[in-house]
Amino acid sequence: MVSAARYRIRVIFLGVLLCVCLVGSLGLGRYAVDPAEVLKILLSKVTALKPDWQGQAQTVVLQIRLPRVVMGALIGAGLACAGCAYQAIFQNPMASPDVLGASNGACFGAALGLYCGAGYTGTSLLSFFCGMAAVGVVLLISVRIRGNATLGLILSGIMVGSLGSAGVSYIKLAADPNNTLPAITYWLMGSLASIRNQDAAFAVPLILAGILPIYLWRWKIGVLTAGDEEAAAMGVNVARMRAAVVACATLITAACVSVSGMIGWVGLVIPHFARILVGGDFRRSLPASMLVGGSFLLMVDNFSRLLSTSEIPIGILTAMIGVPLFLYLILREGNRL
Repeated sequence: MVSAARYRIRVIFLGVLLCVCLVGSLGLGRYAVDPAEVLKILLSKVTALKPDWQGQAQTVVLQIRLPRVVMGALIGAGLACAGCAYQAIFQNPMASPDVLGASNGACFGAALGLYCGAGYTGTSLLSFFCGMAAVGVVLLISVRIRGNATLGLILSGIMVGSLGSAGVSYIKLAADPNNTLPAITYWLMGSLASIRNQDAAFAVPLILAGILPIYLWRWKIGVLTAGDEEAAAMGVNVARMRAAVVACATLITAACVSVSGMIGWVGLVIPHFARILVGGDFRRSLPASMLVGGSFLLMVDNFSRLLSTSEIPIGILTAMIGVPLFLYLILREGNRL
């Protein structure tokens, strides 16, 4: 059990790390900008600070990198939040944001949008609504399954998710191999390269609308980890709380995937890593997961931009980093996962 003082120190450290990653990410790239200059450019928007930097630096930081960096941090925090919440309400350490088919549904919507030539905005909207619809179908199926409600929900999610994957495969089979198929394949790999200001305007409110209730309900969600009977005895409406958390986590996942594509492992691995740092209490592990998730995705995105002359899809790197990290967690903390 981590003491309260040690918990505060670690959370402050994680918050500082996230701020460092934010500023550093704004300065990194083919056109490097000094961190002090980055801070001046940011402060110039809220203060009367006179510019003493090149106009090109300001354009790169504010117009090109800022939307990408903000969305990278928020997507990392959102996926970690959704994964942490799912692992708590399902009492399953293997639960992740795609457990109920939201990611696969969103991928199907994006593939369909690209196949039909819906345009960038249309593809993002179709991806978001298909992700939400997939979980809606899961909920409708699960309520008609008798017996263990949690098991019925997870099994329904697996089936609907598999159906979404099959739909994506069929669209890829029918797509033009010269134009549409490469676009679909690249989108499914996940990337922050195409994030724009309008993407941030669309996704940020939705992600925050999902994160805020989960954060406010963290005590009740933590009670669910003790079991349904214990939670009910403490006055928590288990079915209603589980449905509300699923709705919020689905909103987060669908909004993230609709603008970034499929980014795996963040929602699965980061909550486990956060629990090692601050303990298993959900009230502590949730904020720690969000801070670690935001920093992790920003660092991975920096690697994706700098490791090669052509940008590496971030979904590839999260898997390459997430798999060894998860194996390490299993070997080190396997009896506590």
